[in-house]
Amino acid sequence: MSKQTSHRTSTQQGMVLITALLLLIVVTILAVGLFRSFGLDEKIAGNLREKHRALNAAETAEQYAEWWLSQGNGTNGVPCAALQPTVATTTVCSNVIANAATLPLPWTIGVNYIPAVPSLMNVTQAGGQDTYYFAPAFYISYLGAAPGPVGTGTIYQIDAVGYAGSPDTAAVVESTYLIQSTTGCPTCNPEG
Repeated sequence: MSKQTSHRTSTQQGMVLITALLLLIVVTILAVGLFRSFGLDEKIAGNLREKHRALNAAETAEQYAEWWLSQGNGTNGVPCAALQPTVATTTVCSNVIANAATLPLPWTIGVNYIPAVPSLMNVTQAGGQDTYYFAPAFYISYLGAAPGPVGTGTIYQIDAVGYAGSPDTAAVVESTYLIQSTTGCPTCNPEG
């Protein structure tokens, strides 16, 4: 019996070894695919985070412009052609941006917006975590007078752009803002 057992072992062709190697190759390919998938998910998450940072920067600049108008600073506007470096030079422009999303970046018109506490927004072209490549900017356009049911108002268009950590990540927002001035309502008083 011992001769038959040794004869069977010596005639095997290594089928178990080949099957094990093929299985190992399949498992390795699956593992490499999984690691690449994790890397892609991280890139997607990073891009999404940068997109939201740019959008938040643009919305912050837009909200400042709306607040500035609500403080009684609205006018009929003046022709604007250059980027104003600080919010102290904010003006209303008589020329309207037709499509703010098509303007080349960074904007060369409007007003640069840096928050009242500059340390909250680290603007640097050196890059790095939690930095902004360019300062956000806004542009206020005078659209004209709009009559209202109880008085008159003035309509403005506000365009704003915000950037994230690279010059390739930007968001543009636009709003129409109404400043309404109220006058008395002569037909509302039953006694008069």
